[in-house]
Amino acid sequence: MADPVRVRLAPSPTGDPHVGTAYVALHNMAWAKKNGGVFVLRIEDTDRTRYSPDSERRIFESLRWLGIRWDEGPDVGGDFGPYRQSERLAIYKEHCEILLAKSAAYLCFCTAERLDWMRKDQMRRGAQVGYDGHCRMMPPEEARKKQSAGEPCVMRLAVPREGETEYHDIPRGRIVFKNAAVDDQVLLKTDGFPTYHLANVVDDHLMKITHIIRAEEWLSSVPKHIHLYRAFGWPIPKMCHLSLLRSPDRSKLSKRKNPTSIEWYRQQGFLPEAIVNFLALMGSAMVAGKEEPEVFSLEEWIQGFDLSKIGATGPIFDIKKLEWLNGVYMRKLPSETLAKRLVDEKFSPPELTGEKFQKILPLVQERLKRLSEFKELADFFFAAPASIEPALLIPKGRDSTSTRQALEKILDRWKGLTEWSAGVLEASAVEVMQQLGWKKGEIFMAIRVAITGKTATPPICDVCVALGRDETLRRIENAQKC
Repeated sequence: MADPVRVRLAPSPTGDPHVGTAYVALHNMAWAKKNGGVFVLRIEDTDRTRYSPDSERRIFESLRWLGIRWDEGPDVGGDFGPYRQSERLAIYKEHCEILLAKSAAYLCFCTAERLDWMRKDQMRRGAQVGYDGHCRMMPPEEARKKQSAGEPCVMRLAVPREGETEYHDIPRGRIVFKNAAVDDQVLLKTDGFPTYHLANVVDDHLMKITHIIRAEEWLSSVPKHIHLYRAFGWPIPKMCHLSLLRSPDRSKLSKRKNPTSIEWYRQQGFLPEAIVNFLALMGSAMVAGKEEPEVFSLEEWIQGFDLSKIGATGPIFDIKKLEWLNGVYMRKLPSETLAKRLVDEKFSPPELTGEKFQKILPLVQERLKRLSEFKELADFFFAAPASIEPALLIPKGRDSTSTRQALEKILDRWKGLTEWSAGVLEASAVEVMQQLGWKKGEIFMAIRVAITGKTATPPICDVCVALGRDETLRRIENAQKC
């Protein structure tokens, strides 16, 4: 029987949680769930100069906010821990000795100054840039003596110089690398910490990872990893390199051109389910029979998920498309749920009461694309406009006197109403309009600006009902003074 599916996400806690990390995590979780397997979260914290405990915490929080859950990891435990590479140093050193004994790796004592000279010389000559093998032919006994004497050194992979290395990538098919073009990569640094390459292979094997699903930026590392698997005599997991997310101009998604932090999208009021839907849509929708083929739940996506159907073309991360999708999800939310989201994510004013919520939310919800827009769209519900621009208040072709008279007639008519409902308010405003010979757009725009200070709002008579009789009449009276 085939081994049970085990996949992993291995982020480095060195900065803001990236949407690309969420994209890769989503595909790993989906493949595990589709096959009844296990999703592992492993923290690759061997870059000690850039490591940040706060970054690790934010990775956990951001992924959980998106609804991405792992079965094993630093915070939940599991049978194959520790799940932080900094806690596995003894394991890596043990495997380094295995590689040295097999002559699959060697100690390198080249100084930073020599390596810098070497690279500059290679570039000057137009040669391939990479380690020149200076220490590769050093007898192992001599290397051990230098190491024992305390001379700083690293351990490098002894890549075969002849032949080719090939493997099958799920989205791309057969890929071939010439061994002569593969660098003798550092495996163990002078500080005793492994590089990504050694720790990655050792951990994937010991944690029984069956499928490596990661970003295509690691494609060039594959031959190095295959040589390591072969040196250890281990089976090679199946590999799937996901194409990098692209900006609309098809360049690599970067924070210089687009927001890339998951936290930024949360702070801007995007819903986690909309982001997940969007990321899944970019990868491969695979949801058939939907009335809205671009809108689907995580469960629906997982049901149709298939690694073999993932394309090799970099998907476009278009924030405008995400905003549209987020708006779709906003409109689908029950008002009680939307209210809770606004409160939980701190997008609602503190003075917003439960009763006021019920009146306001249905009016604003249809226009929301982000939770963060709520205050701007609904600010006039909480405070009358500080000032009103006459240019907005006075319809084109009318003057201040006629506009003031129109508002006065609306005020008189509405003061005498026995029923304060949108239908009654609109009907009485239409009567005033007909008496004055105004157009419908003119009278209702004057009322809208008088009450809200804005030219674009929800239906103004609905707004008046939400504000209540006294507040509405007070604002119209104030507007007459402008």
